[in-house]
Amino acid sequence: MFRIFRKAFWPSRDDGLSQSFSSLGWIGFWMQIAVGLVPLALTIYALAFGRNPAPGTRAGLPLIEYLSIAGLFVLAFTVLWSFRYTRLAVRLADPECRPTRAAVQRTVWIGVKASTFGIVLSMLVMLFEVIQLLLYFLRAPQAGVPVVQTTGGTTSWVSAADIAGLLALLLTTYVEIIVLAFSLWLLFRTTLPSLEFPHIDDYDDQ
Repeated sequence: MFRIFRKAFWPSRDDGLSQSFSSLGWIGFWMQIAVGLVPLALTIYALAFGRNPAPGTRAGLPLIEYLSIAGLFVLAFTVLWSFRYTRLAVRLADPECRPTRAAVQRTVWIGVKASTFGIVLSMLVMLFEVIQLLLYFLRAPQAGVPVVQTTGGTTSWVSAADIAGLLALLLTTYVEIIVLAFSLWLLFRTTLPSLEFPHIDDYDDQ
């Protein structure tokens, strides 16, 4: 495992670019799959049971739900794009169907933009969720750790699902940042000499 990371992040002139794309592509793919299952399960639960919430549970803002769903679509896209990196690695290793350096960089740029957009969406959802929770607690009696609202109208409460949702967003954001770092490194890696592109001025299109 250490050897894989070394070749991916500290390559020599004799190391192939395909090795970096294959290693970081698979690592990013499985990391996003593992972490993405948590917000996916929470979103499915919210869509299945959130339309008729139990009396007293805190209702979320529709904007937060829409942004969360959009974030899941972006996460699904970046998962597929990490898998695309692994397929691109196979093409890079084959001289017969090897794309140009410019084509490889265009592919990586799409991954960079998608990961950045996913991070922005996750941060917006976390910001709105925290603001909503803050306003909710400010309306509650300020004694100890109030989690139940019993004054000023209908009784309501904050459930563990609210905290679990924020935790899932944090994990998703961390993984998206890591995947963004992978894409940025791959983009930089394409500017270095490699077995596939020994000359740094090799930008001719096929």
